[in-house]
Amino acid sequence: MVSLTNRQRAVKISRHRVLGAAVRAVAAVGRPDRELHLTLVGDAEIRRLNARFRGVRRRTDVLAFPLDPPVLGQVVVSAESARRQARRLRVPIALELDLLVTHGVLHLVGYDDREPREARLMHEREREILRSGRPPVPDRLWTGLLSR
Repeated sequence: MVSLTNRQRAVKISRHRVLGAAVRAVAAVGRPDRELHLTLVGDAEIRRLNARFRGVRRRTDVLAFPLDPPVLGQVVVSAESARRQARRLRVPIALELDLLVTHGVLHLVGYDDREPREARLMHEREREILRSGRPPVPDRLWTGLLSR
């Protein structure tokens, strides 16, 4: 089960699309029986969360908090960051949100993107999940991710 809380108003989102991306990601990592709490926030809130829980005083696009079963965890996505990144890459914001939700779920199951080799593995898995049974996903969706 996936629950979605939208705590921002700056970016219009499709609840159905975001929930679908989360359900697909949770199933793809072999945890369809686990709960996922997904929260969409603005830049200011994600900056506060990043500072509080990671000690990093800047905004980010997604945070993931693993929890104890039966809950897989909580994924927090900045909708404003998603919009900004989508514009930069010239992709629909819905697709960028799909990527960020998938990215967060992968963090919950142990994927890490701090080291270049690990990041490549994580991004390959994201591609597999996002491309399964869907129209082509442009490679530019991952542009600049390894250099951040």
